[in-house]
Amino acid sequence: MKKFDYLKPNTLEEALSLLNQYGDRAKMIAGGTDAIVMNRQKKISPDVFISLRGIPGLDQIEFNGIFKIGALVTHRTIEQSELIRKRFPILAGASSVLGSVQVRNVATIGGNLCTASPSAETSPSLLVYEAEAHLVSQNGERRLSLESFFVGPGENALDKKEILKGILLPSPPPNSVGAYLKLGRRKSVDLSVVNVAVLLTLDPKTGICERARIALGAVAPTPLRAKETEKILEGNLLDDGIIRKAGDCAKQECSPITDIRGSAEYRREMAGVLVEKGIRQSLVNHSRIV
Repeated sequence: MKKFDYLKPNTLEEALSLLNQYGDRAKMIAGGTDAIVMNRQKKISPDVFISLRGIPGLDQIEFNGIFKIGALVTHRTIEQSELIRKRFPILAGASSVLGSVQVRNVATIGGNLCTASPSAETSPSLLVYEAEAHLVSQNGERRLSLESFFVGPGENALDKKEILKGILLPSPPPNSVGAYLKLGRRKSVDLSVVNVAVLLTLDPKTGICERARIALGAVAPTPLRAKETEKILEGNLLDDGIIRKAGDCAKQECSPITDIRGSAEYRREMAGVLVEKGIRQSLVNHSRIV
């Protein structure tokens, strides 16, 4: 592994100053579960790692009109947070199946998103919640929809001198239910072959779907919203025919590849299966709270 310097700033301002100083020679690091492995594999080779660990406020979950999850919040914290489990159960469910407990104790939400893996666990759940990335630089701050944050496999929209400070989450509409489903080669500690998040807003009296958000992972260059599938669900009673139609549509909205974990054809078929299963599971969850 290439030798590197390790810098640990005490404030966000100091981190931004270091990033501005070192430019392309530097790489930000949070939990390090992805970055160190990528460095060993020579996928990245920075001269300097700038650690965000220890910077005050980046490891907090807050609510001040909008929910904020700091970039250094670990997946184990998200998994166990009563606030997240109550308000954003799909995200809590996705975090609970990411790697092992040991990994979740270290890996951070910010690192998971910045790695921009098409199969990342948390990305589909955050997409259905319409999350925004909170980005900061020495020139100021900006908010960017997570849909726009992912630009390609392993590529994000961060400027070279920007840092992901956290994730902003609007509250989902009342009467919303959902599900997160992961298909892997093993039951745990494995990357997704396909992962799907479903969030439905249902009329409590009629059961008609008023709003739908469907997101797919590991079936395209980036995690994606299945917007045509969403249109099929909205305004309809979710009977077997509509659910099958939605599953068929989801297959057409993805563009998977073949790799060691699965063929493109298998991934496409399973995307449809998981969408249907996610809708049905959401309806079951709705029946329990009505």
